[in-house]
Amino acid sequence: MKRFTISVFFAGLLAGGWMLAYQGPSTGPGGTSGQGKMRFRVLYTSAHLPPEAQKVLTSAHGGFAVDLRPGKGETYFSLPGAGIIQISSDLKSTRLLDTAPEMKNTNLHNTTIWQAADGGTFLTFPGNQASRVFTTTVDGKLVHTLSPPDGAGDLGSPVANDYFRGRGNFVPTDTDQLDGILYVATGYSNLDFVLTARILGTNPFRAAWHDLAFGGKGTGAGQFGTGHGVTVPPGLKRIDVADRPNSEIDRFTRHGHYLSTLRMPLGSFPCDIYYLGKYAVVGSLHGPDRGKGAPIYILEGDTLISTVMPKEELGLKNFQHIHNAVLRELGGKRYIIAQAWNPGDFAILEQVSN
Repeated sequence: MKRFTISVFFAGLLAGGWMLAYQGPSTGPGGTSGQGKMRFRVLYTSAHLPPEAQKVLTSAHGGFAVDLRPGKGETYFSLPGAGIIQISSDLKSTRLLDTAPEMKNTNLHNTTIWQAADGGTFLTFPGNQASRVFTTTVDGKLVHTLSPPDGAGDLGSPVANDYFRGRGNFVPTDTDQLDGILYVATGYSNLDFVLTARILGTNPFRAAWHDLAFGGKGTGAGQFGTGHGVTVPPGLKRIDVADRPNSEIDRFTRHGHYLSTLRMPLGSFPCDIYYLGKYAVVGSLHGPDRGKGAPIYILEGDTLISTVMPKEELGLKNFQHIHNAVLRELGGKRYIIAQAWNPGDFAILEQVSN
């Protein structure tokens, strides 16, 4: 059995709360997975996380956001019962941020990081259990809570308006931001639209539901089986929605007009897509062969170039289902940060040099 080592040091007070940082090698099982230049090995396992996070890791049901500002690179996610976790820019340490109780004690289904027009940087979390969308500073301070639509305002779609007038459930699964608009997927609800909210100000933070909604359940162009993840590709004014059971990524203009569909392998159930330069990574709830655990797909452009199998080939037994994955680049080498679901787990994978 391999030995996992981890060192602990006290990091002090930040934003009014204690944070513990964890660093050091916690290398996982041997072996590599993937093809060509995109082959990976396990660099860190869940032993890399703070003890409070390890205790609740099996309930993981969320996703990651990477701070792409120059000189940054930290990655953020949340675990119910632990709160917001920050992974250092060099991936070597993790720490818990002081988290408001209403966020700490519920599931935050994904994470996005974005910059406001005034230069402020914020994290936004869809609370699928709480039926709320929470926004914090990068230190974890809660600055805004977006409540469900009350049915009185115009959401930009008669279907969505009628749904909330009839007290339909609001279950946000992901968010992203573009030009002062939050795009909110609702794939776990009967509505399954992407709703939008306009950011009215950031000091103090104010937001309100906007009159733009698109999608809806179905198999037609621009419809979702489950609109699970929402992504704004860097540098583009485009909205990509991971349509899980239809095994595709649907693409829309910022005004909600359907553009095209990126087909993923049939049966792959893509949860989200994350872009880094010319590459993209897609974590999948299932694989075409469910006996092998779920894959992580790596695309160059829109072409699939590598399939990483964490459970079958890297020995990460809890990675039967993958809920989210992001791609990092450090020192000319790429890394995948991935989260499993049911049971939850965590790993960081390192690209293997050819």
